[in-house]
Amino acid sequence: MRVLGIDPGLAIVGFGIIESTDNNSIKVVDYGVITTNKKLTFPDRLKQIYTCVCTLIEKYKPDNVAVEELFFNNNIKTAIDVSHARGVAILAAIQSINHLFEYTPLQIKQALTGYGRAEKSQVQYMVKAILNLCDIPKPDDAADALAVAICHMQTSQILSQTDIK
Repeated sequence: MRVLGIDPGLAIVGFGIIESTDNNSIKVVDYGVITTNKKLTFPDRLKQIYTCVCTLIEKYKPDNVAVEELFFNNNIKTAIDVSHARGVAILAAIQSINHLFEYTPLQIKQALTGYGRAEKSQVQYMVKAILNLCDIPKPDDAADALAVAICHMQTSQILSQTDIK
C-alpha cells in the first residue's frame, strides 16, 4: 500500500509518501513541502496548492491519502486561511482517489509514540526511527506529513487484522 500524507497549511503544505514493503516495514518514497508565495493573491495560492497536490497524486499514484485535521488555539484568521488550503488539498485528493482519511494531532501522536500528548520532537524522532532514516526529515512540515502517513498505515494495518470495518 502507498500512502500520501498531507500536513495542511497556506504558506507551507507538507507532504510525505510512504509504502509498505514485503517484509512488513515501511519505506519512504518521497517527502517535501509545497510553498506558496505570500505576494500571490489568496485564490492563486489555493490554486497552487491544488495543482501541486494533483501533481503529487498523478506522479506517485497513492492508494490512500491521509490529511491532518486542524487544531488552532488563537488566531481565527489563520485558522480560516489554513482551512481553505486544507479544503483544496482534500478536493484534489478526493477527485483522484476515493480513499481519503483524516486524523487529529492526538491520533497521530498516539499512533507514533503511544502517547497522545507527545512533544513534536518525540514524534519527529519516531518518524526517523520507523522509516529507518539517518536524520529527522526537514522541514518540520514534511516530517509532520510523514507522521500522518505512518499513522494511517498503522491504523489501516490494525483494522485489516480485526473484524472492525
